[in-house]
Amino acid sequence: VGRRLLPITKNRPKPMIPVAGKPLLQYTVDYLKQVGINNILIVVGYLDQIIRDYFGDGGDFGVNITYINQQEYSGTANATKLGQQFVNKDNFLLIYGDIYTEKAVYDEIVGIFKNSDVNSLICLKKVEDPTKYGIISLNQQQLVDKIVEKPKSDEYGNLANAGIYIFNSDIFEGINRTEKSARGEYEITDSIQILIDEDYRMYGYDLSKQFWNDVGHPWQLIDTNKEILKHISPKIEGTIENNVSISGDVYIGKNTTVKSGTYIEGPAYIGDDAIIGPSAYIRPYSFIGKHCKIGNSSEIKNSIILKNTYISHLSYIGDSIVGSNVNFGCGSVVSNTRLDKQNICMNIKDKKVNTKRKKMGAIIGDNTQLGINTLVFCGRKIGNDCFIGPGTIVSEDVPDNHQYYVCQKIIKKKR
Repeated sequence: VGRRLLPITKNRPKPMIPVAGKPLLQYTVDYLKQVGINNILIVVGYLDQIIRDYFGDGGDFGVNITYINQQEYSGTANATKLGQQFVNKDNFLLIYGDIYTEKAVYDEIVGIFKNSDVNSLICLKKVEDPTKYGIISLNQQQLVDKIVEKPKSDEYGNLANAGIYIFNSDIFEGINRTEKSARGEYEITDSIQILIDEDYRMYGYDLSKQFWNDVGHPWQLIDTNKEILKHISPKIEGTIENNVSISGDVYIGKNTTVKSGTYIEGPAYIGDDAIIGPSAYIRPYSFIGKHCKIGNSSEIKNSIILKNTYISHLSYIGDSIVGSNVNFGCGSVVSNTRLDKQNICMNIKDKKVNTKRKKMGAIIGDNTQLGINTLVFCGRKIGNDCFIGPGTIVSEDVPDNHQYYVCQKIIKKKR
């Protein structure tokens, strides 16, 4: 469901959040096609019709896509078992849908699996604190020896499960023998351990030197957008008026107009049918969706702005995620740093979480309107379908479907 990314995931499943021009899941589909995997099964659940409508049968993306619904969320082993008929006796690659990693990872693991005498492969990521993760212990041949969930020390190493696997069909035997874990789910790692105890050979691939992100928190989504934009192919398909400065790698979509006096620093992505300027400032690592307007003297920095959003005059947004159909009144500002230079915290699933970063703006849901001269504190979340009154300082999170405004006492008397 993506609760840690609310309010952005209220109206879209997490894999369908756009980053750098297209949904997160599309990058995985594109990379699979490029490594020669053309038959794809997507296990869907929450808001599944959005995924089905976007990808269809996969023909527009050069692949064949089949769908199956996971009726109850009872663990990764259960989700994997749903694909048994699709897989039949073939080898298959399994990827968690909210993960992004670069294409080179898929190139390498497919090659290793094809050229090695192993039954399966698991991708691993080095972590600073192994006590918070499922840790995979490898032997000298890089084969998985043991899987330990949140060990009490680092005696098993610091390689955590990265959610990308290659299996042969033997894994379904392990799944059929898997019992529910302590948290009440059927875990694919338990299925793997059952087989490893019986000489199942699983290669551990360390992808720590490559970019990988499980996009569980808002700042991870911003990081993923930034990483993808680093490799963007520059292209200008819109209209650029006189006296516009563009530097770095910038994509500007069809029917988009960049008005006079605007300054764009890449890497940046601006979608179709947008209006930028006059005199707007688009700073690096900004993704602006289609049908957006970034108006006079407005500044966007390292942010994700989804489609149909208007930031029309004298506004600043940095290190933030703004949903679709949002309107910023003139002079509205999102703060992205604390005066005391401490790390910014954000409420995630009703708990205060340290983002471990000095720069973090706000998360604003779909269909929300901000009145003129609104100020949003850093680390705050404003829900979907909200009205923020003019001149308001948003110093706390605002839930969905709320009005939030200041009641002023007006004094009027003769001098």
